[in-house]
Amino acid sequence: MIGWKTASVLDPSVKQCVLVAAPHTSNWDYPISLATLYANGVKVRFLGKKSLFNFPLGILMRATGGIPVDRSKHNNLVDNMIAMFKEHEELILMIPVEGTRSYVKEWKSGFYHTALGAKVPIVMGYLDYGKKTAGFGDLFYPTGDYEKDLIAIQNFYRQFTAKHPEKSSLNT
Repeated sequence: MIGWKTASVLDPSVKQCVLVAAPHTSNWDYPISLATLYANGVKVRFLGKKSLFNFPLGILMRATGGIPVDRSKHNNLVDNMIAMFKEHEELILMIPVEGTRSYVKEWKSGFYHTALGAKVPIVMGYLDYGKKTAGFGDLFYPTGDYEKDLIAIQNFYRQFTAKHPEKSSLNT
């Protein structure tokens, strides 16, 4: 409808995973991601900053799978996400690893520690604004070597164009 195509789909046999959302540089990432996921029959839960869940936007955020996160507090978020995987046989948890649409030097590591602790794969979801394509990478199983694995994951994303490339942490 808006000129985007799905380049690859998530294997329907994947019932649990951490779905990385990167790079996250625009408000448009949210509706395009949700449209792609919906068109491919993928139901996700996702993390968003608490202020997005105020009325009236909060109604939409919760209805589309949003989980509010209060980033001003240390609240054992990784442990809570691991517990969610233990409680639900089917859970695809989308995490914007940069944590914001603004430029950040480093990704938040919670996505990795959640996948490792829950013993679920990481799936790399992407939006390529240069080609107007959206899709999913292969399953990635964390080894426990965060630095090495992060390099591999970030290298996967370097092939895609963010809406605002100057805000992407991958341009450093």
